[in-house]
Amino acid sequence: MAIEDPMPPGNRTIPELLADLFRNLNGLVLTEGRLLRAEMIEAGRSVGAGLEIIAVGGVLMMVALLVLVQALVIALATWMGGGWASLLVGGLLVVIGIALILRGRAELRSASVSAERTMEQVRRDVQLAKEQL
Repeated sequence: MAIEDPMPPGNRTIPELLADLFRNLNGLVLTEGRLLRAEMIEAGRSVGAGLEIIAVGGVLMMVALLVLVQALVIALATWMGGGWASLLVGGLLVVIGIALILRGRAELRSASVSAERTMEQVRRDVQLAKEQL
């Protein structure tokens, strides 16, 4: 992007130079903003497509797990009755599920939701800016 100066630099006053500087900076920020917006839209489309594929894969995996659980019940039903095999597999899955839920809940309780490091860095940046002024 070429910016043409209406006057040669030697004939311009400081206020004119400052006005041009701010105008050029404003144009630069606006252009960078448009570029950022375009990149974010493109990245959003890619992320959206990826998430859709992952969701479909997840659904297929759940169906496959249900079929495998059913196969386990059928296999156990040859040694013990079908009802007992279903109770055994279902009970085992309940115990595993409860254990996972309790572990996940413990992880959530120990997780820090606030962005403490970022907040501290911003405080340091503000303090540094104050010292520079």
